[in-house]
Amino acid sequence: MNVFLKKLLAGMGLRIVRIPKGLSLYDDDQLVTLLNHDFVRDSRFIDAHRAGVATGEMFPGKWRFHVAMWAARRGTQLEGDFVECGVNTGSLSVAALTYVGWNSLEKSAHLFDTWTGLDETQLTPRERELSDHRWRESYDRDVFDKVKENFRKFDRVNFYRGAVPNTLSAAKIEKISYLSIDMNCMQPEIAAAEYFWEKMSPGAVLLLDDYGFNGPHQVQKEAFDEFASARGCSVLSLPTGQGIIIR
Repeated sequence: MNVFLKKLLAGMGLRIVRIPKGLSLYDDDQLVTLLNHDFVRDSRFIDAHRAGVATGEMFPGKWRFHVAMWAARRGTQLEGDFVECGVNTGSLSVAALTYVGWNSLEKSAHLFDTWTGLDETQLTPRERELSDHRWRESYDRDVFDKVKENFRKFDRVNFYRGAVPNTLSAAKIEKISYLSIDMNCMQPEIAAAEYFWEKMSPGAVLLLDDYGFNGPHQVQKEAFDEFASARGCSVLSLPTGQGIIIR
């Protein structure tokens, strides 16, 4: 059994000697649960997850993939394009495009990233204080050629290289049906959300990858709570660490 789960149960005065018959343990990406997770056995999910993992990125876990696929599938039923700000090697977006059968759709995908890691000039003093430089350094490599190869099989994918928000106006986007934001710091994330919000179709999902994580990501959470409140809505916090806002 997972060591973390054992410690958690011990702290609650509980222990599991064995998994009850008919249940299976989900243990991945800091999420441990006995709740139903049969999506991991769905062939469509398996194929899309495998495609995402093949991009070479170390994260995220299967349940985070599942959430992104759900949001992307919702986006196929709405007017507008797909947008992702903070792509790295493209694990989530490759999985999402695979899952929805991208080449059969009449949509475009717009991907924004430096592809050389975080622009540290955009960090707030508080983020800089809370951040672990070793974590930031794990993204400090040029992966753009790899990314272009990862998306080569998909039609209508556009790349915008550089720091957000400087690159946002380069994209000619009228409507958005799916928006994913994962840039690991507050300023470019809020700038992207503010820029694209009015372009999002009613019912479209704004997916925040870092919303529920601690450390420097707390700055992002607080900013998006204010962003959502100012627009008469709120952020749904998920146990995957993600957050969801429905336009």
